[in-house]
Amino acid sequence: MDVTLHLAQDPDADALLGRSPLAALVGMLLDQQVPMEWAFKGPRTIADRLGADDLDAHEIAARDPEDFASLLSEKPAVHRYPGSMAKRIQQLCQYVVEHYDGDASGVWDGVGTGAELLKRLEALPGFGKQKAQIFLALLGKQLGVQPKGWREAAGAYGEAKSYRSVADITGPESLTKVRAHKQEMKAAAKADKAAKATGGK
Repeated sequence: MDVTLHLAQDPDADALLGRSPLAALVGMLLDQQVPMEWAFKGPRTIADRLGADDLDAHEIAARDPEDFASLLSEKPAVHRYPGSMAKRIQQLCQYVVEHYDGDASGVWDGVGTGAELLKRLEALPGFGKQKAQIFLALLGKQLGVQPKGWREAAGAYGEAKSYRSVADITGPESLTKVRAHKQEMKAAAKADKAAKATGGK
């Protein structure tokens, strides 16, 4: 795995995401309740603070939880909720150590079908169905991991030429399109909620 991603909009952070399976997984885990670039910059920041070139699942899994939480809380914080995300990252790394001998690429290496890969991703701590489908779409669209039926397993996120998620971001232009889509979705959800509230009276 060695591709150029444009998720953090920061060359060093994106280079790490493109060559490190664990960094990509951690970035995806962090991608909630904060701007996408902030989330995907996290793995690089964590590696720098650990004094390493890459993230090591064994090392992170074994670290003292309070020590790791304070590492993420240092300013600038890795996430809006550094304490709870530190816990989730450690749980993810512990799972990768236990099930894949510390090698995050084991999650998708040699998987025969998109459905099986989705199942594996959904089993990861902190990955619900939506997050798993988005990461599956990212693997298929940008990281060359394309088991049979991967687009179907990724649902709407797997559609070609769609701009729904991080899986579709390849530069500033596509980032703008994905942002616009997310705003539309938020507005639609808000309108739907308002309609239900007035309709229910």
